[in-house]
Amino acid sequence: MRVAVECKSPLMQKSLELFLGKHLSSVKNCDILLRDVKCMNDKRCFYISSSKDSDLVKPFSKSQLILALEKRYGSINETDIKSEFADDEKLDFEILEKRIESLTKEYQANILRAVRAFYEK
Repeated sequence: MRVAVECKSPLMQKSLELFLGKHLSSVKNCDILLRDVKCMNDKRCFYISSSKDSDLVKPFSKSQLILALEKRYGSINETDIKSEFADDEKLDFEILEKRIESLTKEYQANILRAVRAFYEK
């Protein structure tokens, strides 16, 4: 599942990017496009808002978001997704950079936690 985030709210944008670290993709290559503004005529669009007609109602947890996205992804016809993109897509290095940055931060946090635990004893 490849997800792109395109929000007008910077707080919502960053929160969703943190929640979806390993699923992030560019808008061009995504299966699902998360937005905080209602979008028309795009079946990839996943609308998040406080209104009842949204796909996911705010506030929500990370697990609620992942479950809702997995449900939507399952309902999307995979043949439609594959036909939208060429087979010889180029690797998007921006996604790779974000993933490496996320893993590095996680690794650093784990090391710091271990060092603190060692010296607090």
